[in-house]
Amino acid sequence: MGVGRGLLLMLAILAVCCLPAAFALLFCADEIIDRVACRWAEWREQRRERRTIARLDRAIEADALTRDIDLTEFDRNGRRPLEQIAADLRRFGGHRLAAADRSVVWHGAVIDAYDERLRAACRALDIPEHLAELEGVDREIERVRVEGLLHAAGITLPTARAGHRQRHR
Repeated sequence: MGVGRGLLLMLAILAVCCLPAAFALLFCADEIIDRVACRWAEWREQRRERRTIARLDRAIEADALTRDIDLTEFDRNGRRPLEQIAADLRRFGGHRLAAADRSVVWHGAVIDAYDERLRAACRALDIPEHLAELEGVDREIERVRVEGLLHAAGITLPTARAGHRQRHR
């Protein structure tokens, strides 16, 4: 009988020790179930996306699209990485749009630096541009066209805010 009481006492102590965990599990069950359901949904969505991408690759033969591109051009010495050019474009673009309280000389220098980075991005992506040959409004129109082409190529640039008037020289 001594062994039975010792086992019963041990089970009682174990039950008392586990009681807070049981209460926490009971009160947080809806959150735990919600997290599990969200993880399951995310996993299913990622799996569906991977399958869709694989089907699209097979359908459009993605390797055939890049077969004629010379990738060694991207590795040549002296070439700035496209990511760095894009970061410069975003920085200069932000300065260009926020130049209302700056001098005309500073604004002109920012525009020139921005245009130089636009030309570098166009060279890196083989996009034709004519920024160096144009002046005035024609240059601004070409800048907008080039920005649109770069945006279509995946480079996001700052845009003018609503109500923002661009400064003209």
